[in-house]
Amino acid sequence: MGVLSIFANLIVSSYTINKNGVCMSISNYLDDVAKPFMGLAPWILRLVVGVSFILHGLGKFPLPPEKMVPWFESMGMAAPEIVASLVALGEVGAGAAIIIGGFLGRVGHLVTRLGGGAVVVIMIGAFYLAHPDWFITQKLFMSEQIFIFALGLYFAIKGND
Repeated sequence: MGVLSIFANLIVSSYTINKNGVCMSISNYLDDVAKPFMGLAPWILRLVVGVSFILHGLGKFPLPPEKMVPWFESMGMAAPEIVASLVALGEVGAGAAIIIGGFLGRVGHLVTRLGGGAVVVIMIGAFYLAHPDWFITQKLFMSEQIFIFALGLYFAIKGND
């Protein structure tokens, strides 16, 4: 056993809470407190990323997004009106898919995964186009975008499981 392992064992095993005359470790106590809320944990993540993405997309309406089209044109992108509109619709659709997928049982598993995958693709595009100076820098890890990307990846991998 390494020093860190011994230290961690000492801390976890030595701290106890007396609950109704029964001594239990802090970890077991926290497990008991959190147990009724375990089913809510994925829903918290689902609602946060879903609502965030829907709001980001709705912020680009009416279509085509007035601010995005000239920006895409300045980069020489083909059909900037169409691309900007698809980004807005993709954001709304991906966010809605992640939320709605949670209600649809087995089919929802696929819907959630596709919504998560769409979030990942859109966020990679956002990093590449809007923030190319962020790749693997402090700026990236201090932005909300990395969390949206990570949550999209979570749902793309995990789906409803």
